[in-house]
Amino acid sequence: MDRYIIRELIGPFLFGIGAFCSVGVSVDTLFELIRQVTEKGLAWEIAIEVFLLKLPEFLVLAFPMSMLLATLMAYSRLSADSELVALRSCGVSVYRLVFPAMMVSLLVTAMTFAFNEAIVPVANYQASTTLERALKREKLPFQDRNIIHTEFERVTQADGQRVNVMKRLFYAEQFDGKDMKKLTILDRSEQGLTQIVSAELAQWNFSQNSWDFFNGTIYLIAPDGSYRNIIRFDRQQLQLPRTPLDLAQRGRDYGEMNIAQAKERLAILRQGADEDEIRKMEVRIQQKYALPFVCVVFALVGSTLGIRPRRVSKATSFGISILIVFGYYLLAFLTNALGQIQILSPVLAAWLPSGIGLTIGGVLLVRASR
Repeated sequence: MDRYIIRELIGPFLFGIGAFCSVGVSVDTLFELIRQVTEKGLAWEIAIEVFLLKLPEFLVLAFPMSMLLATLMAYSRLSADSELVALRSCGVSVYRLVFPAMMVSLLVTAMTFAFNEAIVPVANYQASTTLERALKREKLPFQDRNIIHTEFERVTQADGQRVNVMKRLFYAEQFDGKDMKKLTILDRSEQGLTQIVSAELAQWNFSQNSWDFFNGTIYLIAPDGSYRNIIRFDRQQLQLPRTPLDLAQRGRDYGEMNIAQAKERLAILRQGADEDEIRKMEVRIQQKYALPFVCVVFALVGSTLGIRPRRVSKATSFGISILIVFGYYLLAFLTNALGQIQILSPVLAAWLPSGIGLTIGGVLLVRASR
């Protein structure tokens, strides 16, 4: 029975991958590439290469939707032909009938996670750099002007309240990929002492794990605001974090990072004060964990809907799948927005749609078993 049901699932699943993937890649990538070819002279072979590199991203998005379509079509066909009635008359429970679909969904979940971690980030990054290079507008591997980085630390006030207080402000007017130029640093890391460092040039010293500043001045300011000392230097080594260098260098976009790279980026962001970017990255990391498990949610919902005794055509199954997918991703979009504005925690924002989907699927399964 398990082999029979799994064979019924394979055909609609492959059809769903082809249908959903082709629609997604056409709307998001194909039409834009054709415009680049006709208007900007992009070579056809480059367009084809970029198109193929973008396919894994849409395959990952198509896997959950195809799982929904496959279970809905397969179980609807078995129900319409009274095969499920025959199996249940032999003592097979509804829960046992759904079991093969859930096993397949777990396999697809693992495949989705593997694609999303090992293939999609590399392919997306390669597609971006190939297209940029071909159009001769390749992004610089760094942020070349106005690098600003602010560090904060938590301090306890006299009333016991903990607040964020600025520890260090770093500003560089220009970065050429190696040197920071025309720098100003306000350093309040030492209690009771503020220093302002102004320099023409700064380089990161990898061997010493520190900054080398050239042709500058250090102003030491007393607590009463007066200058305590002024030190001019030709070269000065300061033990400051390299975070401004990490921020200045070009990072990958969210779709070009796996979970480990996203966590590294989050660690850098947390050293600054951009709470919106920190929150957004926290939510997106959780979404990377949650996305593959949508396959399980859709398999449960699709199989329980398909088990219900009624005749459903393939076109109707496809239409129902579209409605369920639209509703699910609309809910996911709303919870994502609520997570970013700190109404929901990052974990809840990413996993709440799956939790609701599993609850609905479970209720439908219990009703179908009665």
